Amino acid sequence: MSLPGLTIIGESINDSVPSTHTLFEENNIDGIVELARFQAEKGAKYIDVNVGLRSPEFMADIVKKIQEHIQLPLSIDTPDPAMASAGLEAYNPDRAGGKKPILNSISETRLEMFDIYKKQPFIPIMLITEGVDEKGESKMNKTAEETIVTAHSMVKTARERIGNVSNKELILDPGIVPIGSDSEGNFKRLMQSIKMIHDEKDFAGINMSVGLSNFTVMLPPKKVDGSPVKGPLESAFLTMTMPFGFNMIIGSVKRKYQILDEDHPAMQCLKDILELDGYDVIMRVMSYYS
Repeated sequence: MSLPGLTIIGESINDSVPSTHTLFEENNIDGIVELARFQAEKGAKYIDVNVGLRSPEFMADIVKKIQEHIQLPLSIDTPDPAMASAGLEAYNPDRAGGKKPILNSISETRLEMFDIYKKQPFIPIMLITEGVDEKGESKMNKTAEETIVTAHSMVKTARERIGNVSNKELILDPGIVPIGSDSEGNFKRLMQSIKMIHDEKDFAGINMSVGLSNFTVMLPPKKVDGSPVKGPLESAFLTMTMPFGFNMIIGSVKRKYQILDEDHPAMQCLKDILELDGYDVIMRVMSYYS
């Protein structure tokens, strides 16, 4: 279920999902198409397509098969330039109301992926969690300030490589990690980064997105009124970030994302975590679930 102002990129067609992996292994194209159809019916605005380590030809075939039945734009999800090129070249904008696909994702060590734009214009998701060191090698950003430096660099490169696109056709991914194991302060860095992006005039109107299901991966459902509910911490994250322009997720159409009251236990949990460090963060998450 979608929130007003929140765009959901349906996450289910991903080789890392065991049931989807089985569909790929069995070459069950009808099952993949049905996954796309289900997500479209449940409110997804884009359908993510991640076929894992299979061939570029397989990616192209899946894109074509989905577009024969579903008239939503797709998100081609791969770190491999050859796979990305195959998926984007197979994509037909006419089958998606003229809308560009998304390419998820480009980092500072994969800038050549911008060149595919000449073959098929796309909306890039740009990873800003990792920059490059003086040797040109990848390094993880540890602070919000480092994250913003990478954001500026990526946006500048996007405009150089694909033309003077508006911020509305760019997506920044400031990165999210499982909150249940966040002893290194990533949640603090993420929240500070989102606020800094919101406050920078150069980023006015730019989109922000994360793979939201990663936030609570490996955590159990939280019991609410005696029933297990998967998602209050995800809703708390959205409640805290959407006022700062956060507006997209790769997420599940099965979740009931909602804006929570300020005194909701999930909200209090995340607020407390912003004041904690190290193992105390993990203990706070454990106490929330207990």
